[in-house]
Amino acid sequence: MDEGRKRVIGIMAATLASLHMRTADDLFGGPDGNPRTDRLIAASIQWAKRIMEKIDGLFSN
Repeated sequence: MDEGRKRVIGIMAATLASLHMRTADDLFGGPDGNPRTDRLIAASIQWAKRIMEKIDGLFSN
């Protein structure tokens, strides 16, 4: 995967994750991390990849 594509997926994932982070703990975590935040980020990356696949399917050369 090229760097530009990684950036786009990262931006999309960050946007998707931010929509579900409601507290400072969600955003910053605690000393032991935050499992909810980790799951939100993982799910957001999966959705961003699926969105990119749909875009590729619609606009393939």
